[in-house]
Amino acid sequence: MTNLFANLSDKEIKKLMQVLKANTFTYRKDVNILSNVNKDDFIAIIDSGNIQLIYSDYNGNKTIIEDLSTGEIFGSLTYSLNNDELSCITKEETQITYIEYNQITNDEIIKNDFYIIFVKNLIKLLSDQLNRSNQRIELLTQRTTRDKLLGYFRNQVGSKSNKSFTMPITYTELASYLSVDRSSMTREITYLKEDGLIKTNGRKITLLY
Repeated sequence: MTNLFANLSDKEIKKLMQVLKANTFTYRKDVNILSNVNKDDFIAIIDSGNIQLIYSDYNGNKTIIEDLSTGEIFGSLTYSLNNDELSCITKEETQITYIEYNQITNDEIIKNDFYIIFVKNLIKLLSDQLNRSNQRIELLTQRTTRDKLLGYFRNQVGSKSNKSFTMPITYTELASYLSVDRSSMTREITYLKEDGLIKTNGRKITLLY
């Protein structure tokens, strides 16, 4: 189970899903799941798989807003989804559990002992996603492609002593995520390697500073 159900027994989780009237669906790759849900009032839990929230402008340009994987959540609490320019695409076979937000505050679930644990888990996940959103905003405010790349690489490494990581997205998707031109980003990565700041092996990146 995901971190949304941390510190809950299997019996409590089963009861919780019943009280919340949760529904679980499995999607094939490359499906826009927003075309099949009520966009106004839901929380979606990614049980397995990977999705990308993508914004498409009137010229057809696409920007990756968020890349989310197993254990993460999204929905009307975190994004304004009632927008025809926003899509949510599965990048592989993906299982998602939906909960209507108003079910979280109904009297029946509040009476249960495990309610506080569930709400604490939900707040923690929302806090983590808010931090990631703030990191994204910070990246987008950087003036140069180099600064955006180095900022992204540092965020991926985090506090690990090992300064290597494998990018969770492709280079083309990275350019979209950073809102930079793909060819100029490729040149900048070459310059970063020549300057001795990074080493690459496919999508594996190692920071050398």
